[in-house]
Amino acid sequence: MTELPWWATRFIRALTTIGILLPAPGQGQVVSLTVGAGRVDAEVRDGGLHQVRVGLAAFGKPDWAAITHALAAKASLTVQLLGGELPRDVEQVCKAVRLPLFPSSAREVSLDCTCPAAEVPCGHLNAVFSALVARVAEDPFTVLALRGRGREALLEELKNRLISAGPEDPDDTSAALTDAMDTFFDAGPIPGQGGSAPLHSPRTASDALLDQAPPFAITVGGEDVAELLRPVYRALAGEQDG
Repeated sequence: MTELPWWATRFIRALTTIGILLPAPGQGQVVSLTVGAGRVDAEVRDGGLHQVRVGLAAFGKPDWAAITHALAAKASLTVQLLGGELPRDVEQVCKAVRLPLFPSSAREVSLDCTCPAAEVPCGHLNAVFSALVARVAEDPFTVLALRGRGREALLEELKNRLISAGPEDPDDTSAALTDAMDTFFDAGPIPGQGGSAPLHSPRTASDALLDQAPPFAITVGGEDVAELLRPVYRALAGEQDG
């Protein structure tokens, strides 16, 4: 017999605690099984078709915000979750914020089947629980989905928190990038305007460009063109021609 992963074994133990004893003799064939936030809906064929529902108390948005915040604080857990794993420490993180991942009381669970059997759980419910355990063993995020947060939504939020989180330096008093986006691309006041100090640069001669230009091929009245233009450049710059 293949050994179950830790989360499936833990799920079975939690069910046992609330009175669902597995393995138990099932009845009929589970033809559909849908897991959503706070509920499992299934159809069991046993002569006719029976509708089976298992309810589990789901966490609300504030609860999941607390859980994801606590998970994101542990980078190693976030990386493992993004890799499709469910580390054992996730259960401890949930317990630390008083939101147990696995059910711990029968009051958290509701059971319903359309068959007339008086016994609860009936054979159809047992069959559904066996199928649910197999689903949990295959995909650990099934437990999280039951508690109200699907795989994609959880991983997306963790990914965003990982991207936005920066290294924490106790001596760094600069604002976080996410808090400074409104002014991040603001160049500030133009030098010399609005009371700001003018921007000073090294002094360059106004006729320096003429020294960079190649020699002119013509002359004017026997005079070099560059030398004729030099007084003009100086006059434009407001300099007195010495």
